[in-house]
Amino acid sequence: MNFSVRATAILGFAAFLTVGTANAALADDLLYALKIGVLAHDVPDLWSGFQIEHSAADINLEAQFAAAWAMPWGAIRPVIGGTINTRGDTSHAYIDARWQGDLPSGVFFGLGLGAAVHDGEIGGLGADPDKKWLGSRVLFHIPIEIGYHLDAHNDLSVYFEHTSNAYTQKYNEGLDRIGVRYGYRF
Repeated sequence: MNFSVRATAILGFAAFLTVGTANAALADDLLYALKIGVLAHDVPDLWSGFQIEHSAADINLEAQFAAAWAMPWGAIRPVIGGTINTRGDTSHAYIDARWQGDLPSGVFFGLGLGAAVHDGEIGGLGADPDKKWLGSRVLFHIPIEIGYHLDAHNDLSVYFEHTSNAYTQKYNEGLDRIGVRYGYRF
């Protein structure tokens, strides 16, 4: 993803946040939460096991929708988001089904499964050896989150995401990110 595409994506999401928060009734009907965070890029010694791409800050933006499938220990919601690398390495956009359980103490847990589309290397002849070879353009996206609701609207969390093709392709180096996020619930 080149700089102009990233800038357009960030500005588009910022406009979405502005419109959503300006029209609270629309946000209440459509959105459960908006999240923004800073993640460490291609973290070694996690799920993928090693680092190739540069250490850098990634910006994570996410919208969690109000529509939910209620369960005894939480709810599953549709989520869309993206993680943008600040050094020009692999970025991605994703869509997930996300389960979140909230404890009376204010602690919450989230776990999801979905698909991500990335702008990094697939691998093979001519592929950049200084980038992760992810094997296919569309990958599995697996997020895990643990956080705390500060009040009725604000929360802070630690967020981890893994993307890979789950060995469905010849190359599958996988990519892990971890960091902190702020969330606003409607």
